[in-house]
Amino acid sequence: MYRKILIPLDASSTDRAIVTHIRPIAKLMQSRVVLLHVATGWAAQWFGGNAVSREIDEDKAYLESVRAEFVADGIPAETELAYGDPAREIVRWVREHGCDLVAMSTHGHRAIADIFLGTTAIRVQHRVKVPVLLLRAR
Repeated sequence: MYRKILIPLDASSTDRAIVTHIRPIAKLMQSRVVLLHVATGWAAQWFGGNAVSREIDEDKAYLESVRAEFVADGIPAETELAYGDPAREIVRWVREHGCDLVAMSTHGHRAIADIFLGTTAIRVQHRVKVPVLLLRAR
């Protein structure tokens, strides 16, 4: 059912909820997982894929550590690093590469905060044509 699952990560403790939730699902469905992080620091904003910074190095290391968790469970996983606005880059990735499910943790803002903050999850949910699983982090 879900051959390829995209998991956008923001490199925060919020990620743990979706990683823990998706691992058994991916294993059961024999899915391939793509871990995507969108770098948003000044170097990423100005230089995109040519950016060189400690942030970029830390992002790559973080993605690799999460990838290793999936691989240790026998789940094929790959990493992708994008640059710029998270919602825009996640939607672009889905449109260009395709997937069967986007699975994201949310910070759990409510109503008014969502209106003012314009959460990444909500922006993605309304712009892609594949199912989006949103899991509120604790």
